[in-house]
Amino acid sequence: MESYFLDWANLLLRWLHVITAIAWIGSSFYFVFLDSSLTPPEDEGLKRDGVSGELWALHGGGFYHPVKFNVSPPKLPDHLHWFYWESYTTWLSGFALLTVSYLWNAGIYLVSPTNPIMSNSMAIVAALAFLVVFGLLYDAICRVFGQKPNGDATVGAMVLVLVCIAAYLACHIFPGQAAFLLMGAMLATSMSANVFFWIIPGQRKVVAALKAGQPVDPMHGKRAKQRSVHNTYFTLPVLFAMLSNHYGWLYNNSMNWLILILMMFAGAAIRQFFVMRHGFKLGRNAHPWPYAAVGIVVLLGVIAWLKPAPQAVAATQAPAGYAQVRAIMDQHCVVCHNSNGLAQKNVKLDAAEEVKSHAAQIYQQVVQLRKMPFGNPGALSADEVNTFKRWYDGGAPVAP
Repeated sequence: MESYFLDWANLLLRWLHVITAIAWIGSSFYFVFLDSSLTPPEDEGLKRDGVSGELWALHGGGFYHPVKFNVSPPKLPDHLHWFYWESYTTWLSGFALLTVSYLWNAGIYLVSPTNPIMSNSMAIVAALAFLVVFGLLYDAICRVFGQKPNGDATVGAMVLVLVCIAAYLACHIFPGQAAFLLMGAMLATSMSANVFFWIIPGQRKVVAALKAGQPVDPMHGKRAKQRSVHNTYFTLPVLFAMLSNHYGWLYNNSMNWLILILMMFAGAAIRQFFVMRHGFKLGRNAHPWPYAAVGIVVLLGVIAWLKPAPQAVAATQAPAGYAQVRAIMDQHCVVCHNSNGLAQKNVKLDAAEEVKSHAAQIYQQVVQLRKMPFGNPGALSADEVNTFKRWYDGGAPVAP
């Protein structure tokens, strides 16, 4: 019964998380596009009001004319929309989903049975530490180097090194699937922290100064802009890390930490292309195609690297019998797929007829996708995976 309710919690939280993430990332992408597409105002009235840029756009049958004020508008409007609940709800739903899916079952998903270097409680503490420690180090880098000459380049390089170190550590401490997910959660936590601790507080100070008739410190806007730009470069790496848990051959590779770094780097490079593309249209910089090219080359390189080697000897291997597969399933699979109350996805592998009916699904999940055992596919050795393959290629027999 507990598994049933956990599945419902997982489904509803995942649904909420995706919805709010779409809203948050969508608004982030839109405002980065808007900043890159603004042109100096032509209307003298807008210039007198302190407008630094404007954009005319057509969408949904209507014309839109957003303008950006340099520091502050001459008069604060009665209604001011704040963009922060998208970020907060995304993080809260994501952390709840992490708790239900991973922290609740730390012994299954955070501790590798083949290399149990930590207890369940230690694994939970380590997972949470990844979210907190990275955020503190990232924030320290931004504070110390962000306002110095060439600070943006320095911060970017140091954050890249920090992400690489975190990816290496995560993939050597946790099972691959958990490591990839925690890397995404780690970056997403820093993104939401940027909104909570820097962007929104800075905006509140600007609004308070305007209401009090005091001069506005432009530093608040500069800091908020810096963190917002960081967030937009984190988005594609975070999305990759979150989606990668469906593809066991990625996170189960012996060099999974390098795969993760390369894929995140490719995502950030491609994001840079889209950020600069709108400015190129307005003649502000050179064509940003090299960034897209670098990202695509890295992606193609990873695809070529991970291409499976031809298995010329597979045809000469003897088929595996049901007894061999049964022994592996009893050790690794039946704990989550049984007829005694716990049958994940309604799959019961403690009965021969059930194994036969799910033979194709077993082959797909264990051999092709390398997803099972869920959370710890590395628990199966290469010989054990090959046993499943030989069993399936031999007709998936279930007779003794």
